[in-house]
Amino acid sequence: MTTRLLGEPFELLERGHYELAAGRDPVPYIRAMEGFASGTGMLPEQVWDAAALPAHYLLPGGPTGAAMPLMWAHAEYIKLLRSASDGRVFDRVPVVADRYLGHGAPRRRIEVWKPNRRVPAVRAGATLRIQADAPFRLRWTDDAWAHAADARSIPTGLGVEYVDLETTGAGGAPFHFTFFWLDGQRWEGRDYTVEVT
Repeated sequence: MTTRLLGEPFELLERGHYELAAGRDPVPYIRAMEGFASGTGMLPEQVWDAAALPAHYLLPGGPTGAAMPLMWAHAEYIKLLRSASDGRVFDRVPVVADRYLGHGAPRRRIEVWKPNRRVPAVRAGATLRIQADAPFRLRWTDDAWAHAADARSIPTGLGVEYVDLETTGAGGAPFHFTFFWLDGQRWEGRDYTVEVT
């Protein structure tokens, strides 16, 4: 296997972890990183990956004059050595891995509507999240105003308020809604529509 020289050698170590997690051999990445080390074993922040410029002490695979040693590179190197020895990525966080590998609970699909992002449609089975930067009461309907419901916005710690509307898995009638702004005790004065596809 040929490993291309990189301007950021610690990327080799990150790739080594990726290869190990995918069930492949990380050793070529470990050896390549060791090849970048100085005679005293220090790992550089960056290595020269262009034609040699001997007058400037820039040689392919050699340090560029950037930070050396780079503790981040040393830490990644030690982590990859440990992971290779264990046969698995040792600092993998199971709950995070489960989330992104799909082993945990299914992720909830959410489509966000806000005044500066007025989505025209939401997929059936998803949650339509209506959000704004001020407290509000949402008046909404999914039967063309034959019946309506009100929902008070839920505050977050980020100064954003929201209301979630659940769609059915089969699609159906669009949502119509309007805002009652609690701070000013006033209605928005217009309706909005989001199709359910």
